Amino acid sequence: MDDATGEVGSHADGLLCYCRPGFEPELAAELGERAALAGFSGYARTQRNVGHVLYLGCDGAALSRSLPFSELIFARQKLRLLAELQDIDPKDRIAPIFDALAGRGRYGDLWVEHPDSDEARPLAGLARAFGNALRPALRQRGLLTDKDDPRLPRLHVCLLDGNHLLLGSSTTGDGSAWPLGVPRLRQLSEAPSRSALKLEEAILSLMLTEERERLVKPGMCVADLGAAPGGWSWILARHHFKVIAVDNGPMAESAMATGLVEHIRADGFSWKPPKPQDWLVCDMVESPRKVASRMAEWFALGWCEHAIFNLKLPMKKRWDETRLCLDAFREQAGKPLIVRARQLYHDREEITVFATNPAARGRML
Repeated sequence: MDDATGEVGSHADGLLCYCRPGFEPELAAELGERAALAGFSGYARTQRNVGHVLYLGCDGAALSRSLPFSELIFARQKLRLLAELQDIDPKDRIAPIFDALAGRGRYGDLWVEHPDSDEARPLAGLARAFGNALRPALRQRGLLTDKDDPRLPRLHVCLLDGNHLLLGSSTTGDGSAWPLGVPRLRQLSEAPSRSALKLEEAILSLMLTEERERLVKPGMCVADLGAAPGGWSWILARHHFKVIAVDNGPMAESAMATGLVEHIRADGFSWKPPKPQDWLVCDMVESPRKVASRMAEWFALGWCEHAIFNLKLPMKKRWDETRLCLDAFREQAGKPLIVRARQLYHDREEITVFATNPAARGRML
């Protein structure tokens, strides 16, 4: 990770990725390793707590194709970097954008954003106002369609301060569907815990539409290991799953009131299901290696076909630990699985993993 803040020319090439503030080193390490494995030589530029990472020094379009957003773990959003504009006149931010976009074609949508950092959040008002001014100006120049067109790239303007911005682009299906990569989910008062939002976001973020339609169905059976106080069990019951909640601790009344949750007082690391389950979910505060191994054991023994689980990360070498845990999980599962992982917006010092057995397609247990 290069902490330098040296200037980049108005036309830049590479990637711009948003992340949780404080996890810039992990994202930089991930981008560097994945880029090298794909045959690209570049470097990351960022600073601690800025909420974004630039990966520079290589063909951004080619690198973006080689690093699908669905495979990135610490990125909330992935954009192809088009330009970095510094020291622009606050009285005319639009003209430099026109110059930077010359010859780049049309865009089907516009998002004016800012990183989700303490320093950048005060720019939210400016982002809204500037978007309202920029949108008609781009349309008048023929750079933006009159109506949103998902067939064309989306233009992103990322404000770093009043006279410093980044231009990027994304394509439908290869980036977050939410501005800033931040989903707007509402915490319901009856939810047993805030962790309910993590599972809801995981279902929306880590699963494809067809997977949600096929795998999140009423009547499916799920084991929730380390369930108390019941945030995840409550979400699953709202999807009309039949839930076995495994935890020695008490469950919230709102979870049990659904009538779809059976509470078994037992240790999630030793409990064995009476019969195979469709799903396994787990949000236990334990060593990530121990959790990954337990999740793999369930797949290896045929106790589940699909899973969503959290891995709590250490304070240091978090990218290394993430890679180690996921590699061990895949190997110990004993069968080819589709695995996607991400540090979700509602995650903190953790990542969330979705795993599914493609051989189980089209059948219910």
